[in-house]
Amino acid sequence: MMIKVKEPLPEEYPLFHDGLILYTYLHLAADRQQMDALLNGNVKAVAYETIQEKDRSLPCLAPMSQIAGRLSIQEGAKYLEKRFGGEGILLAGVPGTPKANVVILGGGTVGMNACKIAVGMGANVTILDINLKRLEELDNLFGAHIQTLVSTDSNIERVVKNADLVIGSVLIPGGSTPKLFKKKYLPEMKDGAVFVDVAIDQGGCGESSRVTTHDDPVYIEEGVVHYCVGNMPGAVPRTSTIALTNATLRYGLQIAQAGLEEACRKSEVISSGVNCYLGKLTNKNVATAHGYEYVPLETLI
Repeated sequence: MMIKVKEPLPEEYPLFHDGLILYTYLHLAADRQQMDALLNGNVKAVAYETIQEKDRSLPCLAPMSQIAGRLSIQEGAKYLEKRFGGEGILLAGVPGTPKANVVILGGGTVGMNACKIAVGMGANVTILDINLKRLEELDNLFGAHIQTLVSTDSNIERVVKNADLVIGSVLIPGGSTPKLFKKKYLPEMKDGAVFVDVAIDQGGCGESSRVTTHDDPVYIEEGVVHYCVGNMPGAVPRTSTIALTNATLRYGLQIAQAGLEEACRKSEVISSGVNCYLGKLTNKNVATAHGYEYVPLETLI
């Protein structure tokens, strides 16, 4: 059994072997090369990001989503500074000056944590989601400090025109992220506005998004600064390590003590994390993303 934090690197693929249990983040919907390597290597691959509790929560993804959500505002505020190509605006403003307009696409764990920090810093915050119940929860939580809107193309286009900072925080567990932030919005936006695509690990929710690194985190397209760093929590490794270990250790111990098959028979939660099993794709969203055959895990164990 091999436990990692991030997905295997291409130079590690030759180390795959028949029956290896790999327990880590995988994000296979955005990485066909890795998926094919896992299938060809007959690896039993368990992905942190698809482990789902009975209440539909994602316990191993949640701590990283919390960190990425909070960090998205911190990083967005930095890249609004003029020396980084931003428009030179302070998120909270000062008396007599306008506050920054922050738009958050998606009201899940990332979006809620981004909202918490943006509200705390004093920005004008608009958050969009397709789930009315979730919008009601956010409205009850933040009250008059935020504006909630149903996520439609027309609403998104209208609010990003005046946005100083846009946070992309959309997630489909295991699946490819929908492209909600369209390229056609860029010419309509302010010069020096910032777009932070937190969903980039799953392919990104912006049509103009491409993966960047912590060493070279931003690029500018049509006047809009794009921050699309894969593995955003890597910027704060001490916090991230403690938070991730707190969430993943108990499932890892169950797999190590009982073996993957027995652990899956005992726990639907652990079985929900299995993406590949001995050459078969056992996660429906990943299979759909790549047009591969989906094989339910219970038919294999």
